Amino acid sequence: MFCLSEIEHTLRLPPHLLNLPLAEAIKGELEGLFLDKVIAKLGLCISVYDIRSIDGGFIFPGDGASTYTVKFRLLMFRPFLGEVISARLKESSSTGLRLSLGFFDDIYIPRALLPSPSHDEPDPEDKNQVRWIWEFNEQNYPIDGMDEIRFRVHSIQYPSLPLEQDDGSKPFAPMLITGSLDADGLGPIAWWV
Repeated sequence: MFCLSEIEHTLRLPPHLLNLPLAEAIKGELEGLFLDKVIAKLGLCISVYDIRSIDGGFIFPGDGASTYTVKFRLLMFRPFLGEVISARLKESSSTGLRLSLGFFDDIYIPRALLPSPSHDEPDPEDKNQVRWIWEFNEQNYPIDGMDEIRFRVHSIQYPSLPLEQDDGSKPFAPMLITGSLDADGLGPIAWWV
């Protein structure tokens, strides 16, 4: 789920940061650039783990900032296909479920990957949502926000940035995880204890 990725970056360090220790100033700038950002094929940046090397310190003509070539490692959230993760229900609709890890909310379980057979019914607590019910051995097992939900990572997508976005459309998500609940042991933990 979490991994280290080594990156090399040319970093412009503004003059007002030159009074700080070099490693501290560079780490602060790297955190401003990369923290909470998604890098395609690498995942969501959680933290600057360490700085491996700092080279350069060149000041280009007409610029008061120094420029460094920095090699560093980032702690990234990047689940692998088939990994089982526990999350919480964020919203439920007729198209499926949306789950959240607390720091990442773009996890979708489409209706085709819900336990089979399942059906949806209006949620008595929230008129804008539905409640999904898994039917097994003539009993109904609801999927609600009370329990952690285990899902298996089915796919990870890094959509390209849209040039234009319609008013009222969902915010752009640079990383989308599609999950599955259609296997033994998956779904709300209360189903299996």
